[in-house]
Amino acid sequence: MSRIPFDFIGFDLDGTLIDSSPDLHAALDYALKQMGRPVPTQEQVEKMMGKGIRRLMEQALEVTGGINQELMVKGFPLMLAYYKKHVLVHTRPYEGVEEILKALQDLGLKLIVYTNKPECLARPIIHQLGWDHYFSDIIGGDSFSVRKPDPKPLLEAIDAMGGGRTAFIGDSITDVKTGHNADLPVILVSFGYSDVPATALGADRVISNYQELIPTLASFSDDMMPDAVVKPD
Repeated sequence: MSRIPFDFIGFDLDGTLIDSSPDLHAALDYALKQMGRPVPTQEQVEKMMGKGIRRLMEQALEVTGGINQELMVKGFPLMLAYYKKHVLVHTRPYEGVEEILKALQDLGLKLIVYTNKPECLARPIIHQLGWDHYFSDIIGGDSFSVRKPDPKPLLEAIDAMGGGRTAFIGDSITDVKTGHNADLPVILVSFGYSDVPATALGADRVISNYQELIPTLASFSDDMMPDAVVKPD
């Protein structure tokens, strides 16, 4: 096996490690019906994902009759309360995720989740999947004052663990911007929620399954990356 020139791997969560769209769609279904609104299809919801659960609710209101602050004040708590109780009913890891997390850990890499999903939702999902031991840190969209595509939370987490060469894995343009805003190489999965093909989003590499991840990581040479992550100002 070729050497992997990284110390850390950052992962997005929804659309990258897990398919959470059925449970998010169910939460929207519950909230919107309580408000007398039609419900977008699951396919429509998938195309709205990636910017956080609050933005998902905003987009759902926008496409089902319009949005105002009063509607958000009423609808978002309904959606959030339902989702908190049903985060792992139909949500499933993508094929090969468990195996790749173990393989990367066995190779000595430190793994971090950086998601726009609130930390209070991301951590229970990872815990219930039995993945706590794989991740050195889990960063949610509300863990810091900024979130993706700002890379600062990820960089600070890496710096706190001593710094090192890092790649970021995701499924969306937000993930590409997150990585490239920190001069990190970005690998996108082609099976996520982006409404634009992953190959058109400007990532450094695209994979179609997790069996391709280790060879893809190994395809980066040492001289393609900075020596270490520098602590942000």
